Amino acid sequence: MFNPSRDEVRQFFCNAWHKQLTGSVLTPLEMMACSWIKLHPEYHAILSNNEALVQEFIPEQGQTNPFLHLSMHLSISEQISIDQPPGIKLVAEQLSRKLDSEHEAHHQMMECLGRALWESQRNGQALDAHAYIESIRRLI
Repeated sequence: MFNPSRDEVRQFFCNAWHKQLTGSVLTPLEMMACSWIKLHPEYHAILSNNEALVQEFIPEQGQTNPFLHLSMHLSISEQISIDQPPGIKLVAEQLSRKLDSEHEAHHQMMECLGRALWESQRNGQALDAHAYIESIRRLI
C-alpha cells in the first residue's frame, strides 16, 4: 500500500500541474489529477508556486487545503473506477445524474468520505464501508 508523506503529495500535484502547463508527458495518475486541477482554477497559482509545498492551510481562517481537496477527488475517482467499496460506482453515478454534475457529486461525496474517515480514526477502527455508502445514498 502506498502511503505518501504530506510533502510527496504536494510535490506530486505541483509536478503534475507543471508538466500539464509545459506539455510534458503525464502518467495516467497525473492525467487524472490534472483533469481535477483544471476544474479548480482557484488552485492554479498555488500549484505553480514552490512556496505551496510548505504553506499551511487553516480551515478556521476559511482556507481550503488544495492538496487535501484534490487528493479526495483522486481517492473518490479510484474508488469509483474499481467499485470499492462495493456499490460506490452505482451511487456515485446516481448522485452525478441527480446533480447533473460529476464534479458536484464528488464534492458532496467528499463530505461523506471525510466523515467516514473521521469516525474511523476516532473509533480506532477500519472505515465502515457500509455507513460510507449509505451516507452517499442519502444524498440521492
